[in-house]
Amino acid sequence: MKVLVAGATGQTGRQVVEQLVARGESVRALVRDIEKAKSSLPTNLEIVTGDVLEPETLQAALLGCNAVICATGASPSFDITGPYKVDYEGNKNLIEAAKAAAIGHFVLVSSLCTSKFFHPLNLFWLILYWKKQAEEHLQKSGLTYTIVRPGGLRNETNSEPLVMAPADTLFEGNIPRQKVAQVCVEALFQPEAKNKVVEVITRENAKPQPLETLFANVG
Repeated sequence: MKVLVAGATGQTGRQVVEQLVARGESVRALVRDIEKAKSSLPTNLEIVTGDVLEPETLQAALLGCNAVICATGASPSFDITGPYKVDYEGNKNLIEAAKAAAIGHFVLVSSLCTSKFFHPLNLFWLILYWKKQAEEHLQKSGLTYTIVRPGGLRNETNSEPLVMAPADTLFEGNIPRQKVAQVCVEALFQPEAKNKVVEVITRENAKPQPLETLFANVG
C-alpha cells in the first residue's frame, strides 16, 4: 500500500507518518515547506511539494497511491477565511483529486461536534461548520471513506483506553494525537472501518478493546 499523507508536518500528521513508516508502509508526505518536512519527518519516506489549496499540485502527488490520510486543518489566526479555505475548500480539492485518481480509501481527520452549529468552536470562523461540509462532500464523493472525529487533541499520550462511537454521540472528551493517528492508520486495514464516521476519545474507566472490535461495534 502507498499512502499519501496530507498535513504531514502538522502535529497529528507527523504521528500518522511515523506510524505508517513503523508498519513498513510506503508513505508519500504532501507538504508546502520541503525543508521543514526534511527536518521533522522520518527519512525513509517520499516527500512531495504541494498544497491542497492549489488543485493543480495534487494530481502528481497522488500518482501511484492507493490511499489518503488527510490531517490538514486551519491554524488559529485572524484570517476569517482560514477554516473555509483549509477545512472545506482544501479538503474538497483533495477529495476531488483522489476521486480522479481512483484512490481506494480516504481517511479524513475531522472533529467532534461538527453537527452542532451553535458550538462555541464555531466562533472561530465557523471551523466546525466547514469541517462538516468537507465530511459531507467526502460522503457524497463515491470514495470509500473513514471520517475520524477526535475529541480535544492532546500532545502527550496516556494509557487510557480508546472509546469509539457513531456520529453525533460523543460531545466531550480528549484524546492524544498519537491515538488519533493510530485510529487513522488502522482504518486503512480494517474492513469494518469502511464508509463510517467514528468519534474517538480516551476514557480512564473504559474497557480496553482492539481497534478491530471498536470499528465493528460502530454501526
